[in-house]
Amino acid sequence: MHIAVIGAGYVGLVTGACLAHIGHRVICVDNNQTKIKRLQRGQMPFYEPGLKDLLKRHCKLKQLSFTTSIVQATKESTAIFIAVGTPSKKDGEADLTYVEGVAREIAQAMDSYKLIIEKSTVPADTGQRIRRTIQMNLPLRFRKGGVATLEFDVASNPEFLKEGSAIQDFMHPDRVVVGVESVKAQRLLRAIYAPLKATMVVTDIRSAELIKHASNSFLAMKISFINAIAQICTLVGADVVKVAEGMGLDSRIGRPFLDAGIGYGGSCFPKDVDAFIRLSEKSGYHFNLLKEVRQVNDEQKAAFVRLIEDKLWIVKGKTVGVLGLAFKPNTDDMRNAPAIDIIELLQHEGAKIKAYDPQAMANAQKILKDVHFAKDPYALAKGCDCLLLLTDWQEFKKINFQRLKKLMKHAILFDGRNLYHDENLPALGFEYYGIGRRVGITKKE
Repeated sequence: MHIAVIGAGYVGLVTGACLAHIGHRVICVDNNQTKIKRLQRGQMPFYEPGLKDLLKRHCKLKQLSFTTSIVQATKESTAIFIAVGTPSKKDGEADLTYVEGVAREIAQAMDSYKLIIEKSTVPADTGQRIRRTIQMNLPLRFRKGGVATLEFDVASNPEFLKEGSAIQDFMHPDRVVVGVESVKAQRLLRAIYAPLKATMVVTDIRSAELIKHASNSFLAMKISFINAIAQICTLVGADVVKVAEGMGLDSRIGRPFLDAGIGYGGSCFPKDVDAFIRLSEKSGYHFNLLKEVRQVNDEQKAAFVRLIEDKLWIVKGKTVGVLGLAFKPNTDDMRNAPAIDIIELLQHEGAKIKAYDPQAMANAQKILKDVHFAKDPYALAKGCDCLLLLTDWQEFKKINFQRLKKLMKHAILFDGRNLYHDENLPALGFEYYGIGRRVGITKKE
């Protein structure tokens, strides 16, 4: 099938590359000419494992191409995915300006049947607004008395991609959710995803839109819940890693997203929680549970800084090394990364910051000020009064701690992701502080 994907960000590029990989002819569109030229040369605008090779392979096979022209993409395609950004407004509501603009341009370029598919995360009722926008902006020859005479369908197909494993998530999904209004739209979406042989949930558009917000908000709630439990563990002397293990073995609960740490970040959870709270309020329901989820997440970063201040005693003038900057491993994404707030809070107290991340330092340099960026963990550790583990990259599991200790001014490690929960760092001479962990715990225990 000939498919257009409008928006060449994380979701759009992964969707386009994977649709090409399963046999479709895909054209990706973005209004950023520089980005499109770079993509045409095989240069990636961000880091996502495996995506660069996938793009190069299918561009070479001419299954995937790039353009800045929505007109071209619309005329060449039967199905059109809208995957543009939906940033948060000041009140938390999703800004749908880009979605509306794209819908208007699609309408003006249409001259035959099209299936327009929401891929961006949008509030319920967006599908109906897209339909109305298209009806109002069709060429005059396809409108009669305010009614569209050109057949088209609008559908919802929310994404559930995790940065760092997005290709795997697309190719082996837990489910594919589609919201449709016609048999024809359902048939086309089934044909698009048929090669994946995945479970498909077919529903109305509003329910599909809500599934995305509900799913991300529930996962954010699990993270905040285990972080609240970690605070209690600290107070009563329990071990949150063991608590999570015991909880996670219950099939009704499950182990994923029960890892205590410094809170969630990224482009999805913070924005989607805010948008769902705002959507609920506009609908007449005050979602106080989600407000508390957000509050716990914000508090977790502040609590981590208080732990550092308590153990260092005086932060002013101390050199603090930060291992990991991206909001999660296997990405260079710094959007809403907890590291940003933690570093700025420590700088406000007078700390000197050094930092290292395997992929995110270029993006971090655009955001963080007065930070010395090191070339590797050992250059980072030299002369530091303490280290903070803020992103749980697997390469940090391979660190030689004996070498690290010799480089540090004081061997103190604050593990914001409990990455080293099964390591006996105190036996190597480190003061070790995790999240919700018993001080001095060893492997034997």
